[in-house]
Amino acid sequence: MKALMIYPQFPDTSFWKFNHALKFIGKKAAIPPMGLLTVAAMFPETWEVKLIDLNVEKLKDEDIIWADYVFISAMILQKESVCNIIEACHLHDRKIVAGGPLFTSRPQLFSEIDHLILNEAEVTLPQFLFDLEQGDPKPIYQSSKWADITSSPVPRWDLINQKNYASLSVQYSRGCPYNCDFCDITVLYGNRPRIKTVEAVLNELEMIYLQGWRGNVFFVDDNFIGNKKQLKEKLLPAVIVWMKKKKYPFRFQTQASIDIASDDLLLDLMIKAGFGAVFVGIETPDEECLAECGKTQNTKVDLLKSVKKLQSAGMDVQAGFIVGFDSDKTSIFSRMSQFINESGIVTSMVGLLNAPPGSKLYKRMVKEKRITMDATGDNTDLSMNFKPKMDYNVLVNGYKNIILDIFKPEAYYNRIYKFLHNYRCSSKFDFRRRFTAENVRAIGMAFYKLGIKSGVRKHFWKLMVWTTFNHPRSIPMAVQLSIYSYQYRKFYNL
Repeated sequence: MKALMIYPQFPDTSFWKFNHALKFIGKKAAIPPMGLLTVAAMFPETWEVKLIDLNVEKLKDEDIIWADYVFISAMILQKESVCNIIEACHLHDRKIVAGGPLFTSRPQLFSEIDHLILNEAEVTLPQFLFDLEQGDPKPIYQSSKWADITSSPVPRWDLINQKNYASLSVQYSRGCPYNCDFCDITVLYGNRPRIKTVEAVLNELEMIYLQGWRGNVFFVDDNFIGNKKQLKEKLLPAVIVWMKKKKYPFRFQTQASIDIASDDLLLDLMIKAGFGAVFVGIETPDEECLAECGKTQNTKVDLLKSVKKLQSAGMDVQAGFIVGFDSDKTSIFSRMSQFINESGIVTSMVGLLNAPPGSKLYKRMVKEKRITMDATGDNTDLSMNFKPKMDYNVLVNGYKNIILDIFKPEAYYNRIYKFLHNYRCSSKFDFRRRFTAENVRAIGMAFYKLGIKSGVRKHFWKLMVWTTFNHPRSIPMAVQLSIYSYQYRKFYNL
């Protein structure tokens, strides 16, 4: 059998596409399709497998013609690209097998797919492959059983050109112990975090290392600190030893809840293990809204102090924010702008609230008859799939004002100053200080595009001079965050 695995393209409206910033380092995509690479490792050795990531290369007719089956995995915001892939496959009469969050949450929308492999592939894919071998594959495979991820194979890194990506990835756990009502993670992966063994994680890191990769590695966990006890007692101590032995080849980043700042030992171990960036869901500075959406972990801490603590420990804190809660007042727009600018969170993703299918919020909106459309999966494209309590036009205008307030050059660069003033840079893990062709290219392009051609050149050079004299070890970080400013201005057409 010949399997062609296709990863659909992300739309330009996606905040995390980072297409403008990636050009500075000569990359085409932020991270590879780890899910498909993991699924590829589940095929029998008798299968020939190819993978095409449409975010880094184009799909050709001969690729489809070559395949016996085309496998697609996608998130909701990749739906448009998925439809194009389906059309291309039908033109060449190729059977399609599909799985991932898009198809698991909306199987009824894809009757034209030959075989739907829903839920987690470790559970449902083996039965499909068995039935296919017997000549009797079913249209749909699904299960309410959670996968034992200790049996998940190492991703097939040999199927991609790693030079196309800014970061590689590892998964330690699936699921989240919290149950925010706007989130569908617990629907897809459960409330009880399931973890891999320490040996399995180290083996994956070793495989990435042996591939010659040096640089960013993203732990793609839904909430990396979902099982703090196992992290502190087993995984992080082992990673610290491994990183020291390998002379710190990676800089890790991940996603976690804000209560990471409340555990000093956990934070210290993460820093020692090489974690330099974390994305947290702050959502809103309004406690009434946090209570409304069930984000109770955020109501138990001082959000601003927690952010500052993470930064001073050596973490680049990136954060998500949301407007559109029923409890939102018109004052939320200025309050959110003020919080973001005061926090020094340079990478702040602000979006409009949406209700993913299966989430508690979606069920409530259905009950209240407020669902108006299918969710796009992209909360920065000005769409909402339900009728908000606040007038939609007021909400959108307020949202746009937040974007202007936090991404105008003065505010953005002031956040960089706040962050760098508070940030403790560890050169041990800062591979960006190394003399590489990639880094030289990024610095050269930054000096040209931001320091000469850009309308923000006075802000850029002022930052470079200030950082040189006050925090010289943070110059790579200052350049990186300046490049991000270019990305955001292009993204928001500012």
